[in-house]
Amino acid sequence: MSGGGRRVLVAMSGGVDSSVAAALLREQGYDVVGCFMRLGSPGETLDADEACDTGPTRIGRGCCSVGDAADARLVAAKLNIPFYVCNFRADFSRIMDYFADEYAAGRTPNPCVRCNDWLKFGKLRQFARSLGIDRVASGHYARIEHVDGRTLLARGIDEGKDQSYVLFGVEPEQIEHMLLPIGAMHKSDVRAVARRLGLVVHDKPDSQEICFVPDDDYAALVERRRPEVRAQGQVLDAEGRVVGRHQGQHRFTIGQRRGVGVALGYPVYVVHKDPVRNTVTLGNAEQLHSTGCVAGEANWFVEAPEGWRGCFAQHRYNSRAVAARVRLLEDGTSDTPSGRRGRFEVLFDAPERAVTEGQAIVLYDDSRPDVVIGGGWIESVQRTVGR
Repeated sequence: MSGGGRRVLVAMSGGVDSSVAAALLREQGYDVVGCFMRLGSPGETLDADEACDTGPTRIGRGCCSVGDAADARLVAAKLNIPFYVCNFRADFSRIMDYFADEYAAGRTPNPCVRCNDWLKFGKLRQFARSLGIDRVASGHYARIEHVDGRTLLARGIDEGKDQSYVLFGVEPEQIEHMLLPIGAMHKSDVRAVARRLGLVVHDKPDSQEICFVPDDDYAALVERRRPEVRAQGQVLDAEGRVVGRHQGQHRFTIGQRRGVGVALGYPVYVVHKDPVRNTVTLGNAEQLHSTGCVAGEANWFVEAPEGWRGCFAQHRYNSRAVAARVRLLEDGTSDTPSGRRGRFEVLFDAPERAVTEGQAIVLYDDSRPDVVIGGGWIESVQRTVGR
């Protein structure tokens, strides 16, 4: 059972999900190798080898801290599997630069998607190959299906935990080499398996924030990496009148209502940001609605559509997928036959709220809404009400 096809490298984050993924694969007869990606989260003061080795560690609040490395090591020892710590700090700097650059450009980034694309199923895949391992597994709540000779990415069974959205950017050829052992499980069942196996992380809380912003002050991180963004600017109303001042457009996101620092006598939301003029525009709820968007860096798991195709579109991680249609733009097939890195247009059947430049838009099959057909990064948005 331990031949080349049965060896798998598991990305172990120190959480219960990836720990159970490793345990299940071992029970299924795979030759499992564990690997923790050391990314250099802020506030680390201990080496992974120096952290507590007697119980689950609580150093840091992200998914990549020294404490998480220690927890992953404990689980690997319990499962009696080899364990590596890969130093990806230099590579992870690319994620933080992307994060800061997107906010500086007036967009709202999604670093977790980029981390999956560039590191977990990019750099980690390369490391697996250096060990002679062909497969990489993770604890994501998504599924890999094999239908009629095709390998498909599908939603996890647990609707409240589904993570297919954050995996949309993994290259199609990599999907065939992925294993997602907990995708057909509910979170409660994952914890039950962890308790059954005596894993110290069975009750460890889920990470709720961006791992490199453990204090949730993302604006401060952006300012440290791009100090030029910290500059006073104007807050405008929908008619362009100055109604206030702010300390940098990067401190606001589309759809934000709280903390805008301006009272206009009615509920107001951030409806537009101009990074060149450093302005933030407020408007009413209606001005947040969009009829569609244009996305780039397309990644297709099926043949790119010819003409309009029906689909379900999800434009934020925590939003629902809604009925829509998609078509390639003229440059949408310029890079590869599948249209990867091209551009496409999405029109929603009904207006959607707070569609935001910089976020991913992930497309699901209209006949099988649990199957991902592709996705891309939102470049522009078609508002229902002009600014």
